[in-house]
Amino acid sequence: MGGEWLRDAVIYEIYPQSFADSDGDGIGDLRGVIDHLDHVASLGVDAIWFNPCFASPFVDAGYDVSDYLQIAPRYGTNDDLAELVDRARERGLRVILDLVAGHTSIEHEWFQAELAAAGPDPRGDRYIWCEQPPAEGWELDMPGTPAWVRSPGPRPGYYLKNFYDEQPALNFGWTTTSPDEPWRDAMDAPGPRRNRQALRDILDFWLSRGVSGFRVDMAFSLVKDYGVEKGLEASVEVWREIREWLDQAHPDAVLIPEGTEPRTGRPLVFDADFALVIHGAHASLFDNHAAGTLPFQPPREPFFDADGRGSTAPFLEAWAAARRGDPHRPVVLATADHDFNRLRCGGRTPEQLGAAFTFLFTWGSVPSLYYGDEIGMRYLPGMPDVEGAICNPGYNRAGCRTPMQWDDTPNAGFSMAPADRLYLPVDPDPNRPTVQAQEQDPGSTLTLVRELLALRRATPALQGHAETRVLHDHYPLAYTRGGTHLVVVNPRREPAHLEAPEASGSSLLWGRGVEVEPGGVQVAGFGYGVLELGPGS
Repeated sequence: MGGEWLRDAVIYEIYPQSFADSDGDGIGDLRGVIDHLDHVASLGVDAIWFNPCFASPFVDAGYDVSDYLQIAPRYGTNDDLAELVDRARERGLRVILDLVAGHTSIEHEWFQAELAAAGPDPRGDRYIWCEQPPAEGWELDMPGTPAWVRSPGPRPGYYLKNFYDEQPALNFGWTTTSPDEPWRDAMDAPGPRRNRQALRDILDFWLSRGVSGFRVDMAFSLVKDYGVEKGLEASVEVWREIREWLDQAHPDAVLIPEGTEPRTGRPLVFDADFALVIHGAHASLFDNHAAGTLPFQPPREPFFDADGRGSTAPFLEAWAAARRGDPHRPVVLATADHDFNRLRCGGRTPEQLGAAFTFLFTWGSVPSLYYGDEIGMRYLPGMPDVEGAICNPGYNRAGCRTPMQWDDTPNAGFSMAPADRLYLPVDPDPNRPTVQAQEQDPGSTLTLVRELLALRRATPALQGHAETRVLHDHYPLAYTRGGTHLVVVNPRREPAHLEAPEASGSSLLWGRGVEVEPGGVQVAGFGYGVLELGPGS
């Protein structure tokens, strides 16, 4: 398996088009990231995860790849990425890329070649084609849109997509085949074999250039009966074959899936699970549906809510399930990401962020800090539909993709371009948070994040290896780490009291609004703290 370093690491997610623009075209780029690596390193993180930065027509913000082996020109060159990897390594930072494994852009040369053909490729089709699509059961990610798209020619028939029409699904075969559906290739057919080899080639290309691993988009959608359990298991087996090669060719490389790896009864293939912010476990803690709602998101009050109406039960149940069979399984738990709300959304104020960060950075997960969350950037409703941001009516991802706010110069220091040429508008609030304003402010969100991550780095019991034991699952949430430290967080505005004999004799290492009392701890509204347990606790 991959690097042991991941279990105790903190990841920093950079949405490259919104981080820093070095050439004044209004879009962030790799040179802009290089210019701000000192800021990233100052946070105390261990790795940068980039959203897709490969060549693309950007129908879906780069998740429609036209060339896996070429950096998108708007971001720079392959040499720029190699320099970034080297400069990051000098600062103790690793680089993780985002691999879109299940589909490409319609502009990829593979698709263009098959589109131009009169019939199947004699070497095996890389994509899934049929003369007439099945009548039922083929609505996928985009509600109300057919999964099969009519070929624009010259090749006749239809192709299967994964998301947008411009994202044709790659052919990794099927668990079952039928003479009635000749487009279902077996998993060992020539087309699927070509695509499995292509995944190896892509991984090898970038890992050989110093990249430390990949987060894999839609990792378990490769084998297309993925509504069926055996389809999920078959997708895992595709990755198992790749993992066996990877462990020989690049033994330190990490693979992180989008979501949770299906449990098949065999050893796990990926190095961690990823708790998606749009799904139940994460949403039950932080989500107030500022970005909108999707059909699978039940309305609920989040636990990190000023009125204190939420529950930790959905999260704790999901956490236990993820750790079942392997209590030390790394799970990535993000502050936010490019697909949903930011941590600061709706009515959540900067004052409320301390409890959230304390939980996220000490729970025992692999924290992922979304760019801008370190200064409390807001989710901005009503942003324009840029590069597929509005993928469902009433659900807008653009509000979490707005430019990084560096200083009080025009465009918040993100770009020298005119405001109307920016990738997305900058937060118009004159009091918007910036790195410059918070840099030397001891009470700022940025200072809080740096202090907390420094404490995590200096305290092994707060990292990923140590055991987490919940003492109280309501307000305040309280848990011990490694048997030596106690963490308390109170996300509501009203004070909360923890009765815990373990707290007697403990000392507050870091926090706000926490007082140790005989037999317990008093926590102020929005309070948080990390305590060292006394002897005999």
